[in-house]
Amino acid sequence: MSKRCYYETLEVERGADDAQLKSAFRKLAMKWHPDRNPGDKDCEHRFKEINEAYDILKDPDKRAAYDRFGHAAFEHGNGASAGGFGFGGDFASTFADIFDDFFGMGGGRRGRGGRERGADLRYNMEITLDEAFHGKAAQISLPTSVICEACSGSGAKAGTKAKACATCGGMGKVRATQGFFTIERTCPGCHGRGQVIENPCPSCAGSGRVTRERTLSVNIPAGVEDGTRIRLAGEGEAGARGGPSGDLYIFLSLASHAFFQRDGADLYCRVPVSMVTAALGGEFEVPTIDGGNSKIKVPAGTQSGTSFRVAGKGMPVLRSKQVGDMYVQVVVETPQKLTKRQRELLMEFEQLSSHDTQPEAVGFFGKVKDFFGSRASSA
Repeated sequence: MSKRCYYETLEVERGADDAQLKSAFRKLAMKWHPDRNPGDKDCEHRFKEINEAYDILKDPDKRAAYDRFGHAAFEHGNGASAGGFGFGGDFASTFADIFDDFFGMGGGRRGRGGRERGADLRYNMEITLDEAFHGKAAQISLPTSVICEACSGSGAKAGTKAKACATCGGMGKVRATQGFFTIERTCPGCHGRGQVIENPCPSCAGSGRVTRERTLSVNIPAGVEDGTRIRLAGEGEAGARGGPSGDLYIFLSLASHAFFQRDGADLYCRVPVSMVTAALGGEFEVPTIDGGNSKIKVPAGTQSGTSFRVAGKGMPVLRSKQVGDMYVQVVVETPQKLTKRQRELLMEFEQLSSHDTQPEAVGFFGKVKDFFGSRASSA
């Protein structure tokens, strides 16, 4: 039976580049993998063909020979035979990638010598609205892992060094052949580090780091909002055995303010005014977040809930020269505990009131009267 063209086997054109070859190989290898098609001899045969084709075409010299002479270039022991699609050399690492994708074994790996990156840390900090407005230089203390001074982070006792793992030869991984494919896994002897420490440091027990209380300075810029995250690169846990340190993330939360409420860069506040001030007009002063005061003029006839905008008296916008506004909402206060004379005056005022003095109330009750009148007539 004549052998299929290697290009047809991989379903690529003859001019396909290395990336296209590898992509086609990965796709077909996963599709025809025997573990996905248990007991199917045709799939097993197809899988072997795919591996053989890729083993030839990924090698520039073998590919050139195949393009010139076809399958005859590898007959009589020249190059790979029909059964010589083995798993040695570069192919093993390529197949390991396929295996990781198929079985979900991909992910981060330890560096050589067991140098693992330290963990990231989180620190929660509460600040006031005033501190968010002005910015703040703060100091925080937290327990964290730091490099062991006794062994300088190597994990080995002073005067000794870590040695290459005898099981994996310092690679951190071992390969095992199962049938017609090879599995690569973490070395059980060194747990993927590639090195073993025969004489661990007594101060850190071989980890290369110890726990200490650290004090750090943090600069909180003006304009931060609730939930803002500040990253301090390299200030997290120290890496194991001299590995890079993780990062420290500071999460900010804003304490509630007694007077202001914040919405982005704008500030809101409510100020009670007397019924007389709302009716006749007047003015009052309101404090601002920057420590000053702003004068609010209340026109005659101001209704409860009316808001006045004070430009540029809000919060600064983070990393910008912009500043928000302040909005002052007036709430007309109804007088309580009136004296007899005050009640008489209000009743007199009510009798003298006209449509012009309370247009909104007159209009509202007029609509109510019309509504109930229409209901009565329709009944």
